[in-house]
Amino acid sequence: MVDIAVLGYGTVGSGVVELLDKNKDIVRNNAGEEINVKYILDIKDFENDKYKDKLVKNFDIILNDKDIKIVAEVIGGVTVAYEYTKRLLEAGKNVVTSNKELVASHGKKLLEIAKKHNVKYLFEASVGGGIPIIHPLLQCLEANNIQSIVGIMNGTTNYILTQMIEKNMSFDKALSQAKELGYAEANPDADIKGYDTCRKICILASIAYGEYINPDSISVKGIENLTLEEVKKAEEKGYVVKLIGYANKKSEAEIEVFVSPCAIKKDSPLANVNDVYNAILVTGDMVGDTMYYGKGAGKFPTASAVCSDIIECVNLKTTREINLRESRIMINKPELKVLEGTDLPILEE
Repeated sequence: MVDIAVLGYGTVGSGVVELLDKNKDIVRNNAGEEINVKYILDIKDFENDKYKDKLVKNFDIILNDKDIKIVAEVIGGVTVAYEYTKRLLEAGKNVVTSNKELVASHGKKLLEIAKKHNVKYLFEASVGGGIPIIHPLLQCLEANNIQSIVGIMNGTTNYILTQMIEKNMSFDKALSQAKELGYAEANPDADIKGYDTCRKICILASIAYGEYINPDSISVKGIENLTLEEVKKAEEKGYVVKLIGYANKKSEAEIEVFVSPCAIKKDSPLANVNDVYNAILVTGDMVGDTMYYGKGAGKFPTASAVCSDIIECVNLKTTREINLRESRIMINKPELKVLEGTDLPILEE
C-alpha cells in the first residue's frame, strides 16, 4: 500500500479523494498497489465529511512523514503552493498538481529541484482538465517537430461566447448566467481577461519547444470588451469567435505566441467546440494535425488527470524528462489579418 497526501480540499481536492475511493479497484490494478489517502491538508473544518479523520491543518505533519512519497498539490495560487511544493520536492517526495498558475510561473525551477532530488513533478491536470495533452506532447508525439499548438483552453469564456453566438446574448448577461451555473468564479478576471489561457499556452509551448515561455512575455487580450455587434459581424462573414491560445515555431530564432479572441471559419474543427468544452490542435511535422477534446475543468475531469499522475508515480513509469532553457529566442505576436469592422484577428489554422 502507498500512502499519499492531498493539499487542498476544495473542488479538485475532494474530487481526487473521492475518485481514489470510488475507483480504488481500477486504481490498484493500474498502479500495481493500493493507494491510500493518509492526510488531507486544509485550514477549514469539515465536521460532517466522510473523510474528516484524514484532515490535518499542519503541513509539517505531511512533510515529516517518511511514509508519504506522493503529494497532490491542489491548493492553487503561487505563494503557499510554491513554498510547500519546493519543500516537498527537496524532502524527496513526488508532487503532482493541477495548479496551472504555479506551473506557468515557477515550473522551470520546480522541475530542476525535482531532478536534483530524483523525484517527479507532474502536472497533466494543469492544462485541459481531464483532457490528456501533456503526456501526448511528451511521449506520443516525441518523434515530431511540433509546428503549432492552437486551442480553446478556457471553458468559462467558451461558454460565454457560445451564448453570445447562439442566443445573441450580451457579454454581461452571458457572464451573469455563467456565474449562476457555477462556470465562472465570483471574480472571473483570470478567465475573461485571458490570463488562464495565457498560462496554459505557455505551459504547452514550453514543453513543445524546450524554451521557458514566461506568461508575462506574451500578448494577451481577453473577451471582456467583446461586443455582440462584433460577434454578429463575424457571423455574417462566415466566422465564429473563440478565445484562442496560439503558439507557432516560426524558426529556431522565433516563436509566435499570443492569446486573443479570434475569428475562425465555421468549417474549422475549433468552430464547433461549444459551451464549457476545450479543444487543442497540435500539429507535428510527421503526424500532421491532432486534436484533443473534452471538458477542460470540473471536479472529476481534473481529478482524473491528477490521479493519473499519482498512478504514474506509484508504478514508476518513465516519463520523458522536461528540460527547459531560459528562452533565448524572440517571442512575438504573429501579424494576422483583422476581420473588417472588428478588432478580431482572423485565425487560419
